[in-house]
Amino acid sequence: MSAAIVGWAHTPFGKQDAETIESLVVKVATEAMADAGITADQVDEIVLGHYNAGFSAQDFTASLVLQADPALRFKPTTRVENACATGSAAVHQGVRAIKAGAARIVLVVGVEQMTKTPPADIGRFLLKASYLPEDGETPNGFAGVFGKIASAYFQRHGDQSDALALIAAKNHKNGVENPYAQMRKDLGFAFCREESEKNPYVAGPLKRTDCSLVSDGAAALVLADEETALSMRRAVGFRGIAHVQDFLPMSKRDILKFEGGALAWQKALAAAGIVLEDLSFVETHDCFTIAELIEYEAMGLTKQGDGARAIKEGWTQKDGKLPVNVSGGLKAKGHPIGATGVSMHVLSAMQLTGEAPEGMQVRDARLGGIFNMGGAAVANYVSVLERIR
Repeated sequence: MSAAIVGWAHTPFGKQDAETIESLVVKVATEAMADAGITADQVDEIVLGHYNAGFSAQDFTASLVLQADPALRFKPTTRVENACATGSAAVHQGVRAIKAGAARIVLVVGVEQMTKTPPADIGRFLLKASYLPEDGETPNGFAGVFGKIASAYFQRHGDQSDALALIAAKNHKNGVENPYAQMRKDLGFAFCREESEKNPYVAGPLKRTDCSLVSDGAAALVLADEETALSMRRAVGFRGIAHVQDFLPMSKRDILKFEGGALAWQKALAAAGIVLEDLSFVETHDCFTIAELIEYEAMGLTKQGDGARAIKEGWTQKDGKLPVNVSGGLKAKGHPIGATGVSMHVLSAMQLTGEAPEGMQVRDARLGGIFNMGGAAVANYVSVLERIR
């Protein structure tokens, strides 16, 4: 029994001082059910994606979803976490419940509130998604981890500063058209390429424009089994999914290959019965620009070490042969960790139903690919979506 997305909701990402984890969860859960045209009593199961790791004093947050409607009381509800792939972990958990026949309708919510945390603690909390015996003392938190990855990539494949700046500029330009994005400003290549007072180096060769944003936000979607979905006003099906988990220590693998991500792409595309070239667009996990560059190679868009070609030749631009991160990606949209993977699925479903915000819509979008990763290519999730109604 396959699953489909039949409704969704998405808050703006960014600094939201007036909100709490609870208010964000309640808002998107309520709106997603209304968008799907269902009532709370029709929900069979609930999955919440919430990383936390110290960002929220309130832990054990699964039951906060029940605050959206009294009829959700007593529904089986689970919180899942898989670092920065927490949102996709929640989505895939819901898909599995439907495939197993354990549920007909599943409500999936992803949330994070990060901006109320002092900057020094933000880096410490994010480093919990690394292997602490090796990386726990890395300066500048997870930016430091990816700074080391970028430095190693430059040593092996040459200076890629131009390519990273092109990726940052592309995603910031795309983010202008996304009303949910935290930063809606076209910064341009020159600003992203040059070190300046407003764009200093953060870690290794990574500048501020190479790093995703600290964000608050939430997203939700309603999943239904295919038979139920086809009776609803629109439905976006999961043509293929894959989850591949790799070693946590970077010392146990070639970190420049993102092998777990590559295998997840291979498995999902095979399950969907397609090749990468069949996709209309991809939403990928650009927590740092070096990540998007390596992900071009992992998804099979270029050979290893040649990812720069995809951005330099315009392949991944909005009007290129495979648009990547037309939402602005994590770079411009923001990265409230538990919400990110759910957001990727919501925005991709919007693309496939022709409901993406004006200016963001990919022409004739038929198949969408999503890659969401936790840690440095440790938790790797791929979804291939298509409209079925």
